[in-house]
Amino acid sequence: MNLRSSRILRELRAGKRPTCFKLNLGDPRVVELCGLAGASAVWLCNEHVSNDWFNLENQIRAAKLYDVDTIVRVEKGSYSDYVKPFEADATAIMVPHVKTAEEARHIVEMTRFNPLGRRALDGGNTDGRYCQIPLTDYMAHSNTERLLIFQIECPVALENVEAIAAVPGYDLLLFGPGDFSHLIGKPGQINAPEVVAARQRVGAAAKKHGKYVMAPGMMAPRPVLEAEGYHVFTLGADVLGLGEYFKTQLKGFEA
Repeated sequence: MNLRSSRILRELRAGKRPTCFKLNLGDPRVVELCGLAGASAVWLCNEHVSNDWFNLENQIRAAKLYDVDTIVRVEKGSYSDYVKPFEADATAIMVPHVKTAEEARHIVEMTRFNPLGRRALDGGNTDGRYCQIPLTDYMAHSNTERLLIFQIECPVALENVEAIAAVPGYDLLLFGPGDFSHLIGKPGQINAPEVVAARQRVGAAAKKHGKYVMAPGMMAPRPVLEAEGYHVFTLGADVLGLGEYFKTQLKGFEA
């Protein structure tokens, strides 16, 4: 019985640049639309969006119909908050506000199986095919085809980013310009020199330590971001796209 590999990893290994859309709307049909459009991944949010576990499972199922990876941004919470998306067969979890190397190591320990970590073993959920595959295959697949993404979003995290990037057992860093800009007193100014320098520092740290970097949006032109070491690109969000569509239609009607 074959287990699904990560499309993001497949595309990265082939020298491609995986694409992603952030979804705030909970309807699995929105996930299907991203799949029909050809996106590599969707970013589902449990940090800021009201969603339940049952619906999250259905969003993940919808993504798999089109070979789309699912990245679930978890609540900043307990061990269960971190492993449940994986057990629902999400391709990745994104952990917000990671500030220290010690915290990064702790997350790896909670979410990776031995020998990388000490994650508790179940196998009776979607990701383990409900105990229909050997545990050794399940564990190896989880450690190699399921991704951990750590967000660097504040000045404290930036000061520790080289040490965080050096931690083994995870895959990607993501720089958050929104939170970073407002925490330095320049909310929304993602092109402020301090924010650009932080973005570049995250890219350089990741490159030095063999990690990939994900962009939460097109913070700069694609060639600039690629030169800084960014590999995975979030191209937009469902609420932004729908909002612009509705406004455009209304303006056209009034005109």
